[in-house]
Amino acid sequence: MSPTGTSQHLLRLALSCRKITAQVTNPATESIVAMASSSEQEFVAQHRAKLSRFTRPHNFWFWDSKIASRVGEKLGLRLREIGVSDVEIDLSEELSRPIRHRRMVSPLIESVRRAGVCVAGADKLEL
Repeated sequence: MSPTGTSQHLLRLALSCRKITAQVTNPATESIVAMASSSEQEFVAQHRAKLSRFTRPHNFWFWDSKIASRVGEKLGLRLREIGVSDVEIDLSEELSRPIRHRRMVSPLIESVRRAGVCVAGADKLEL
């Protein structure tokens, strides 16, 4: 919960070696209000290019900080469109991730901030 006691929308990240998905849920209803993912059409061409370039795709991540940044930008714009200006991250969940994963998602969080959405708890991540 937020320090003021009001419930904010919750930003959750799902990471795999193939994609990164960011979704924002309404805490009262648990429904998803906005979502962005590296599996969207915009990223398909980049994904296919990496598949053809490397022979062993299971040994590397298909998304990187650049793609994470773009996903965050898209999420931030979608949040602004629906009037959401504050989100909160689950700090314990994010701190439980390995540091290399936190470094890869920090551009996503920064892009959401640049879009004008306040991300509560992000300043406590040690990146």
